Parts: sequence; structure tokens; C-alpha cells
Amino acid sequence: MRGTIQSVDRAARILKALAIGPRRMGVSELAERLDMSRPTVHGLLQTLQAHGFVEQDAASDRYQLGPGLVQLGNSYLDLSELRGRSIVHAQRLADRTGAAVRVGIIHGRSVIVVHHVFSPQRTFQVLEVGALLPLHASALGKAMLAFAPRGFVADLTSEPLEKLTSRTLGVGALREQLSQVRDRGVARERDEAVLGESSLAAPVFDHTGLAVGAIGVVGETEMIMPRGPAKGITAAVIEAARGTSRDLGAPRWPAPLAT
Repeated sequence: MRGTIQSVDRAARILKALAIGPRRMGVSELAERLDMSRPTVHGLLQTLQAHGFVEQDAASDRYQLGPGLVQLGNSYLDLSELRGRSIVHAQRLADRTGAAVRVGIIHGRSVIVVHHVFSPQRTFQVLEVGALLPLHASALGKAMLAFAPRGFVADLTSEPLEKLTSRTLGVGALREQLSQVRDRGVARERDEAVLGESSLAAPVFDHTGLAVGAIGVVGETEMIMPRGPAKGITAAVIEAARGTSRDLGAPRWPAPLAT
């Protein structure tokens, strides 16, 4: 490639390889996939890690994309249609339900929160923009997974899912729930990531029919999902997702399942 700086090109290829799927990857796997030497890959990973662009899992020594990329992408997120188009709908959802609202996108095995609205009913709260949520144990993640390409979901569920609480779903239960999300258009999560905290979310589609994100509410379980979803919350979440999708040019909501 004319004019390409080799070290930058190699680092970019590593980042792209880590971004393709939800699995973490080791040095040897990356070296083989990218046809590079192990020392080269290891050195580039160390440099990327120093800048926060990748991070290493302590248990497996494998690598995944790091939150430093979110900081670089903040200007893009500010300009991105998903974040911009969701702002009004997210605020309206918070006002209507009294709950905190998150808008997120898929990031490997996680969800990145790209927009966050505080709950009108609580005083002390922490801004969650840039926070990483578990893809398999959050309503935002399930809402997007239900309409993600089958290969992506198969890759995610090809290995055991991290057990975060006693209520975190296993692979079989998750697959069954994703089928229900496709039927209902709404995903729910009750105490699966944090005990005492639950969430409800719906997917957001763009003009091509792709599930580019999700919007939903989160809060104390007794408020969001005492037994089932609290009265009015499901309709409010659907309205926010439908409105954001409409503003993004989506021809229908929900969109057909991706192949």
C-alpha cells in the first residue's frame, strides 16, 4: 500500500482484528491471523496497551479493545447520528419513567454507553458515558444481540458466559431469551449484572435496517421490574427506540433479523 507507515498499518490491523468479534485474542492467535511475528505483535500490543487502546485480561492473558478508544471517539460520538438523534428521546424517556436512561452500542463482548441521562428521582449519580456493560447480562446488550448477525451471536455463545451474579443467564437461557426479544422487541434483565439493579431496553435501527444501538432504562429492581416490568415502562422504552430509529431513517421497527 503506497504511502503506508508499516508500524501504524500493523497496529491498525491488530485493532481491527480485535474489533471483528466478541472473543479476546492472544498474541499467537493474532500473529497467525495477521501473518506477523509474535515479537512484533507483542510489542505493538504493549504500545497500544500503554495508551489504553487495548487491555489484557488478567485471567487469560488475552487482549481486547480498551476504553482509550472511547476517548478518541468522543468527537465522533458527538457527531454520530445515533447519539445526536437519541438525546431528545432519552430525556423524554427519563422524564416519563423516572429512571436513568442509557444509550449503547456493541463493543466486543461489551456495550459502551454513548449517552446517559440521570434519573430525575435521585440526587447522587455518576455519569456513565464510556462505561462498559456486559453484552450478555444487560438489557441494552440483549436488545442488540437479538437482531445481530447469527454468526456474531454464535461466536459470543461458543464459550461459557461470565457469571456475574446468581441470576446471570447461561448460553441456553440467553438464546431462548433472545428469541423472545425478537418477538416482543424489548429486552429485559433482572439482577443479572448487579444484584438489586435491573434494566429494560429496545434496539435502535438505522436507514439500512441494521441494529446500530439500543436505548433503555436502568434502576433499582423494585422500581424497574418488581416482578415483571413496571407499568408503562415497556411502552415508554419502545416509543423511545421507535422514535430514535425513525429519526435515523429506519423504514420499520423492529427491522427484520440480520443474516
